[in-house]
Amino acid sequence: MHLLIAAAGSGTRMGASGNKLLLPVSGRPVLAWTLDAVFAAEAIKWIGIVGQPIDKTAILNLIQDSSKPIKWINGGKTRQESVQLGLSALPPEAKHVLIHDGARCLIEPSLFNRCAEAVLKGNAVIAATPLTDTIKCVDGEGFITHTPERSGLWAAQTPQGFPVFDLSKGHSEALKKGWNVTDDASLFERLGWPVQIMKSLPSNIKVTTPFDLVIAEAVLSRRARF
Repeated sequence: MHLLIAAAGSGTRMGASGNKLLLPVSGRPVLAWTLDAVFAAEAIKWIGIVGQPIDKTAILNLIQDSSKPIKWINGGKTRQESVQLGLSALPPEAKHVLIHDGARCLIEPSLFNRCAEAVLKGNAVIAATPLTDTIKCVDGEGFITHTPERSGLWAAQTPQGFPVFDLSKGHSEALKKGWNVTDDASLFERLGWPVQIMKSLPSNIKVTTPFDLVIAEAVLSRRARF
């Protein structure tokens, strides 16, 4: 299975001056923990890291030893553009692809394997976890408009996996129609194509804010004790 790691983001919401993936958590950069899980996932055979040129040296220095082929890919201005560039850089033999946010450093290797298995069966799949909070929909003035039924709500995560041909077609349609999406599954939804949920753990958070670093530190410390 081919994997693209989205690593081209900034640290704006983190309040950092550079890429948040290079911030320390439990003594190592965020992305280093993500790569540990990637290297431990048997299903992953090829890795493309999509990042900004300014971060290339620092990110590649995190890779001390890997038996899996790794390719650096210069990213774009948005996540959507970065994934498009990543798809263009896949080797010709790639028929299926997983896409993972580098900031989800608490992922378990088994989740990569389960998602890969579903994609190889021809399905589009995303990792997700059921919501436990009650969600309120709010209008532009801050007033609640309604409360959706919680039982049907899931929080989307990554990895997300797709047949390469279909995902490339989805991105082509997005370019032509001016769609801006925050995850690749949204392209399939707009085109009416089915996407399967792969249940994952709530711990598979995306490190975005300083508080997320605290959570990640706690989870990693707990794992180290067991």
